[in-house]
Amino acid sequence: MTVQPLSLFAKPGHASTPLLGANEFGTQFGLLPREKIELMARRKMIQAEGEFESEQFQPASLDLRLGARAYRVRASFLPGKAYSVRERLDALGSAGDEIDIDGNGAVLERGCVYVIPLIEHLNLPDSISAIANPKSSTGRLDIFARLITDKSDMFDRVARGYEGRLCVEVSPRSFSVRVHKGSKLNQIRFRRLNSQQLERTDFSIEDKDLRDRHKNMPLVDHALELRRNGLVLRVGLSAEPIDGVIGYRAQKHADILDVDRAGAYRLVDYWDPVRARPDKRLILDPDEFYILASRERLQIPPDLAAEMVPIDPAMGEFRVHYAGFFDPGFGGGTNSHPCARAVFEVRSHEVPFILEDGQVIGRLVFEKMAEPPQALYGASAASHYQGQGLKLSKHFRTK
Repeated sequence: MTVQPLSLFAKPGHASTPLLGANEFGTQFGLLPREKIELMARRKMIQAEGEFESEQFQPASLDLRLGARAYRVRASFLPGKAYSVRERLDALGSAGDEIDIDGNGAVLERGCVYVIPLIEHLNLPDSISAIANPKSSTGRLDIFARLITDKSDMFDRVARGYEGRLCVEVSPRSFSVRVHKGSKLNQIRFRRLNSQQLERTDFSIEDKDLRDRHKNMPLVDHALELRRNGLVLRVGLSAEPIDGVIGYRAQKHADILDVDRAGAYRLVDYWDPVRARPDKRLILDPDEFYILASRERLQIPPDLAAEMVPIDPAMGEFRVHYAGFFDPGFGGGTNSHPCARAVFEVRSHEVPFILEDGQVIGRLVFEKMAEPPQALYGASAASHYQGQGLKLSKHFRTK
C-alpha cells in the first residue's frame, strides 16, 4: 500500500476514508491482532511515507521504522501537553544538529541521546489508543528506544484519537550502533476501547482468571506464582548442563554494531560469558549490562498478549527488561507445554547487588486480545526467539 510522502514533522491530514465500523472491527475490545492492524493501515488510521513492509506486521503489533534524519540532543525530554516534538527541538537548539541516516546510515554513539522522526504516523479514532516498546533485539543490545508523540508528557503511550507524527528517542548504552532509514527499533500495539474503558489505565487480567487459565493451559512449567495481577518470574542462575553459562555481560569497548545485520557478529567480540558459581549467586557490578534468563519456561495463550513490567524498586537496586512485549503463541510447545524462557536485560544502579538463584526479578502482566491472530508467534522464520533459552539478540552467532 502507498500513501503520499510527508515532509519532516508535517502534520498528516485527516483520514480520507470513513472510520472502521462494527461490521469491520467485530464486537470485541482489547489489543488488536495483525489482521486488524493491517486493516487500520488500509483505512489510513496508520499511514507511512511510502509502502508498508509485510514483515512489519507482527501477531499483535506493528514494527516502526526510522525516518531519514536523526537529531542529537543534550538530554532526554518530553514535549509536554502544550508543545510538539519539533517545537521542543527548536527550543533546545537541536534542530540544527541534524544527522542523515539515509543511504549508508549513520553511527549513534554510546551514551548519547537522539530523537528520530519515524516513517509511520497516526490518525486514530477516539476508540483506539496505543502503547509502544523496544523490540526484543533492541533491548538485548542495551538500546533505550522510547516513543514520543506531540503534546504528551509520557513515553511509549499514544492517547486515543491521536493525530500526528511519531518520533523515537534512541540512546545506545553499551555499544555504538549504526542505523539506517527503515531500521526497526521499536514496535506499537493498538488497543480498542469500549465506552466504559475510555479513561481506564490498567487492562491487566486479574490473578483469579490467570489461575483458571493455568489449569487448562499451563502458563509456566513451575508452580504458578501470581502477584498484583501478574505472573512472577525468577532468575535462573544454576549451572547449565553444557557449559555452565548462565548469562552474558556486555564488553565496555566493542566495535560498532549495525542493527540491520542479523547473524553478522561474533559473540566473543561483544560479550563476556557469566558462568554459574557454586553458591548460585551473581554480583551485579554498578552500571554493567547483563543478559540473564528466567528459571521458568512460559507460554502466552493465543487469545492473550503479555508485557514485562518494571520491577518494584523495593525489590532491588537494578532495572530489568527494556523490551517487554510477548506475542500470542510465544513459548507454545508441543502438547501445550511451555517451552521458552523469558530473557532479562539487567542493569544495576549505583551499588553492587547480589542476585540469588530463583530470586524474583520480573512480573509478566497479561491482557486480552480483541481476537486471536490468525498466525501466532513462532509460525514463521521471523520468530527469532521462539523456544529460546538464554539467548542474545539475533545479531550474534556463537562461532
